[in-house]
Amino acid sequence: MSKEISENKMMQVLDWSYGKAVNGVAGLGSASELAEDYMKKNGSRIEQVNALIRWQNTKAGTSGFVTGIGGLITLPVAVPVSISSVMYVQVRMIAAIAHIGGHDLHDDRVKSLVYACLTGNAAKDMLKDFGIVVGTKVTTSAVKNISGKTMVAINQKVGFRLITKFGEKGAINLGKAIPLVGGVIGATFDSVTTNAVGNIARDTFITA
Repeated sequence: MSKEISENKMMQVLDWSYGKAVNGVAGLGSASELAEDYMKKNGSRIEQVNALIRWQNTKAGTSGFVTGIGGLITLPVAVPVSISSVMYVQVRMIAAIAHIGGHDLHDDRVKSLVYACLTGNAAKDMLKDFGIVVGTKVTTSAVKNISGKTMVAINQKVGFRLITKFGEKGAINLGKAIPLVGGVIGATFDSVTTNAVGNIARDTFITA
């Protein structure tokens, strides 16, 4: 299977995850609804986001929750439930953080930044190449200045990075479906990576 096809398949997973996260699925609210729940809590925006990240870490490391998502929603491409479900949890969390930061989740430019955050610490160097500095809040006006060409480039880098990340952990093979046998593959890994992803999202969309 060529790298191009593999990257296309990864983008299908990302787009599927984002669509489900923004629109919500049966039994689970949308990313904006999740965000609004935390925005009602006491504390600063950063404190609200940190609380959200902590809760999502717990979910990502819980096999019952993740496999439960797999039972609710069906991925259109051959990727393990363990991977697609954790990716959905992470995308929904990042999108919720972006919403707390005042961004429009229906903006394709915001979607590209959400995808970039999925790569964790690698997002810092990736986005820096496009003039976006993680650690300095990305304003809505700055997002509007992101070109279509830049969005495509970010998405391509994200796709390649995620293929590498999951491949290194032996958790995914985009050439064929790997059946999920008993719980989540590497629940601890899922929780740790979700924390890193959440921190990058906070530093991108919230930190002043």
